[in-house]
Amino acid sequence: MSNNRIKNIEKTLLSDNYYALHKFNFDYQMPDGSWVNQMREVYERGHGAGILLYNTTKKTVILIKQFRLPTFLHDNKEGFLIEIPAGLLDEDNPEQCVIRETEEEVGIRLKSVKKVYEGYSSPGVLTEKMHFFVGEYTDDMKVSEGGGLESETEDIEVLEMPFTEAVKMLENGEIIDTRTIVLLQYAQINQLLG
Repeated sequence: MSNNRIKNIEKTLLSDNYYALHKFNFDYQMPDGSWVNQMREVYERGHGAGILLYNTTKKTVILIKQFRLPTFLHDNKEGFLIEIPAGLLDEDNPEQCVIRETEEEVGIRLKSVKKVYEGYSSPGVLTEKMHFFVGEYTDDMKVSEGGGLESETEDIEVLEMPFTEAVKMLENGEIIDTRTIVLLQYAQINQLLG
């Protein structure tokens, strides 16, 4: 870290049940030169990668549906979200991760992917940087039914749908996952499906 407007950083572990939650106290120099003490909680969970799968012949995309507890606790009555396939990098690079997650979650073995963006998921709270990909699939790439890994107690429903239907779901508020919104809009802007 090389920002001379930050000093006296103190880090305290609050929780490490799943990933690590730390509290940071630090002094921050304001534009007028004065110093203020600030406190932030930061969740460190690693980086991730996600992909929008599309088929130019059928004009379809593959999305997934799975339960997300934080949304259920807030305002999502059923707790299920429609999303792109995605996962944490673990020991993989972003491309390897997204290829692995695609096979685990939707049963498609990809031959190639294209990275289109990377960005921080929620920079005020998370250290996670998300790597965004698109990848074209065909029916002959299917190697399993997908659904996620039993060892990770995943319960994933695979949704293949016309791209136009996915866009309508985005417009009417049925798709509310920001990663999915980003890649569906990328597909629209770049006319991936004509």
